[in-house]
Amino acid sequence: MKKLLRENRSLLLFLLLMFVFRSVVADWNTVPTGSMKPTILEGDRILVDRMAYDLRIPFTHVSLLRTGEPRRGDIVVFDSAASDKRLVKRVIGLPGDVVELRDNRLIVNGEVARYRPVSTTAEFIDLVESLGGLRHPVRLQRAASLSFASFGPLRIPEDAYLVLGDNRDRSADSRVIGLVPRRELLGRASRVIVSLNPDNFYLPRGDRWLKEL
Repeated sequence: MKKLLRENRSLLLFLLLMFVFRSVVADWNTVPTGSMKPTILEGDRILVDRMAYDLRIPFTHVSLLRTGEPRRGDIVVFDSAASDKRLVKRVIGLPGDVVELRDNRLIVNGEVARYRPVSTTAEFIDLVESLGGLRHPVRLQRAASLSFASFGPLRIPEDAYLVLGDNRDRSADSRVIGLVPRRELLGRASRVIVSLNPDNFYLPRGDRWLKEL
């Protein structure tokens, strides 16, 4: 065993440094569901800035230093204790905000979001949601449960965030798992690194490689 370790110490050191890098600096995550469509598709592998909000002890959630604060519109990756999964969602409500959803129309601090249709199919409608100077795509299903279409108003407490999926009617987000504590946030997703299409034998989607989110 000692001989094996000695002969492969360079490789082992490289692997250790790579794992530390992924734990502290930057990581990549595969997205298995469509809860963030049309922004993120199943099979996208996204780049995550692990230092966007905290400098942490490697392989833990223990923060040594806050390096930034989540902003409305950020796409965040977090380890959800409520769902026991790693999830990817968009930050909608910040600490102190009052947020509500009425018939799939978002209202934050009394400001009502505006919506511009982009495309439609027999199953869904893609729109651009505009609120407070921010714009991003959302998707609404034509045959969706009304239980997801409205909530609140809800005031967000300190160190907690309300997150929603861009695929509003097909996302288990804060409407299901509740508010996300800041300690669960792992980082901010910035772009798609590569994308493989699970519906087409996992062939690459060339038009999505290095696509900014």
